[in-house]
Amino acid sequence: MVRSQLDFVRQQGFTESEPIVTQDLYAALMFQPRVIGVVVLAGILLQNPEVFLVLSAVLWWSAFVPSHNPFDAFYNRLIAPPRHLPPLRVAPAPRRFAQSVAATLALAIGAALLTGASTLAWVFEGLLSGGMAALVFGDFCAGSFVYHLLQTPLLTKKRPVSPSSQRFSPGMTQRKPGFCTYTRPTR
Repeated sequence: MVRSQLDFVRQQGFTESEPIVTQDLYAALMFQPRVIGVVVLAGILLQNPEVFLVLSAVLWWSAFVPSHNPFDAFYNRLIAPPRHLPPLRVAPAPRRFAQSVAATLALAIGAALLTGASTLAWVFEGLLSGGMAALVFGDFCAGSFVYHLLQTPLLTKKRPVSPSSQRFSPGMTQRKPGFCTYTRPTR
């Protein structure tokens, strides 16, 4: 497994101690963002508010009722069994938070398009498509990253898992997998 893929899996709330942290889990977790990426691209090209409003509703449903996530259900019923892969389990909190961030952006785009605020819609479309590009092509989930930032106490200088978490600055040590702690260099 490539380091960025492992970081992505950890950002989503899965740990290395879980037996299913493999290339198969990475592929399963990427199924939803790839489908959403295609829907977002279609919505941007069509400038259709209904596309974004439906996407928002599906993502909110996935975040609030993770045991009935339609993307995971599709994967678990139609993709995993023929390939003899383990099913995806219910989404951990970082993944659900990222879904709610994407749902909020899709809702904002749909509302902006409905009200004729095309410039605002383009701004939100840029944010959503940029986040999707970072996720699909760079294995970096901004929504999960923000979740971890909000979960880290502000007074501690811990940094959540990011693509560059393996490159430490002088004075940084890794105390807990995925987190870096800054310590003052001694003179």
